[in-house]
Amino acid sequence: MTKTIHITVAENILRANDEIAAENKLLLKNSNVLALNIMASPGAGKTSFILKTIALLSNIYHIGVIEGDTSAATLDADKVTSLGLPAVQINTGGNCHLDANMVQNGLMKLPLADLDIVLVENVGNLVCPAAFKLGTYKNVLIASIPEGDDKPYKYPAMYSAVDVLVINKIDLLPYIPFNMDYYIDGVRMLNPDLISFPVSCTTDAGLPAWMDWLENTLHEYRYN
Repeated sequence: MTKTIHITVAENILRANDEIAAENKLLLKNSNVLALNIMASPGAGKTSFILKTIALLSNIYHIGVIEGDTSAATLDADKVTSLGLPAVQINTGGNCHLDANMVQNGLMKLPLADLDIVLVENVGNLVCPAAFKLGTYKNVLIASIPEGDDKPYKYPAMYSAVDVLVINKIDLLPYIPFNMDYYIDGVRMLNPDLISFPVSCTTDAGLPAWMDWLENTLHEYRYN
């Protein structure tokens, strides 16, 4: 009698992805490069935040960027390369997230021996990216005030999967209904140890604290 073999496709895909993510993690560690997986919904300000980080730190550290996008457009990568920094654009072919294999291909195209930090801009999405490890040292979520204060309650998997939360566009708080206490309660319920940075890329509010964290994390990564 022939037995039916059940294969859970999703589990197999994630297992294969995790294996490549482990390879990426080892490659980055051996290269002494700190990598951050930066996730957000569309319009939250990922690219602006990355460019602001570059502007404030690129005179101290060598930074490279991997840009993930569902299209072949190179707009975001071009903004980085115009500053004289190395960047790789990854077209996901319509997929709603980067995976470890895509990032590995991107890492191979960056001059890792010359870099201190790699910022990986994931595809704008609050669902799919949370499930796929990339091999980065930390996962960063950028949320923005215009998105509303209910996002932790609607996207618990994302908020549970990250190490750092950047609350962007706080300069808009006087103009948009946003209950910060309600929002933070949702965040703490899902991820009580999450580190948060309320910031504005327009006024630079909160950015010094983010920069301090990034520098301290780089030191921790390299020397602890």
